[in-house]
Amino acid sequence: MITIKRTDSTNTDFQELVKELDKSLGVYYKEETSFYDKLNKIEKIKQAIVAYDKEGIAVGCGGIKKYSKEAMEIKRMFVPLTQRGKGIATLILNELENWSNELHFKKCILETLKEKHYAIGFYKKNNYNEIPNFGEYIKAENSICFEKKLK
Repeated sequence: MITIKRTDSTNTDFQELVKELDKSLGVYYKEETSFYDKLNKIEKIKQAIVAYDKEGIAVGCGGIKKYSKEAMEIKRMFVPLTQRGKGIATLILNELENWSNELHFKKCILETLKEKHYAIGFYKKNNYNEIPNFGEYIKAENSICFEKKLK
């Protein structure tokens, strides 16, 4: 059984999972590391999710950050490789969408890397539609952006 906890970016389990995420992203970022590093600072994430297994071990995370009056940006989604395939990412994403909805946002937007085919497939499976790159990602050739309208 997976338990979902709403928290913020000061949560140490969230911080440790983000460190793992950053390490895993190193193979994708190559020379763009400094560009993506500045966009992925967690201090601006006021709402974060940590998923725990039945032993209380953190097995995934994600966050939301206000992007505009209508949109929350999904940030720092991560499930360690050893925990994938168990539906944890879907639970986290659903909770982030629910939280965004509760905060009266109309949509969630996000960015991922074009090389991360598993992530692209995951977001498409969860009804995210590709959109033109937004904000800082407009000129990022390695990025692909998505949005999902909330109910």
